[in-house]
Amino acid sequence: MDDLRFHEMPSPIGRLGVVTSSDDVVKVLFESDEIDDERGRISAANDAPPAARELAEYFSGQRRDFTVPLDFRFVSGFRADVLRELVRVPFGETTTYGELARKVGNPKAVRAVGSACANNPLPLLVPCHRVLRADGTLGGYRGGLEAKCLLLELEGIDEAGVH
Repeated sequence: MDDLRFHEMPSPIGRLGVVTSSDDVVKVLFESDEIDDERGRISAANDAPPAARELAEYFSGQRRDFTVPLDFRFVSGFRADVLRELVRVPFGETTTYGELARKVGNPKAVRAVGSACANNPLPLLVPCHRVLRADGTLGGYRGGLEAKCLLLELEGIDEAGVH
């Protein structure tokens, strides 16, 4: 973990922790992800990494797409396949757990897709908040349903229609 750097930033959904390796993003942490413990294990970044700047631009409505390189070191196999497919879901659009399962070649793996989203080490940058249940309801979100609603609203998605 010597090559990792930690940066904490405020956001409309609470404090976020951004863990980087060089310029690659390794993790994005919500307050509920024990940010303080992670900060204690990883050296602080000297400057805000590009990911923190892009996230701030996203929250201010100035950015729709992230360009920072992602490091998927904390995920592999099927979960990595799901997250790489999830990156392709555009700003302002949603998908379902079932659609993601089909796109990664395992249409019966809906629960495994849900698990991949729940354990996504790169939320926001890998937009698991854009994944809904087949009936259009929100489903879960590690950052909390209030945060999921706020993110969908930020992207112009009528969250009232997905409850």
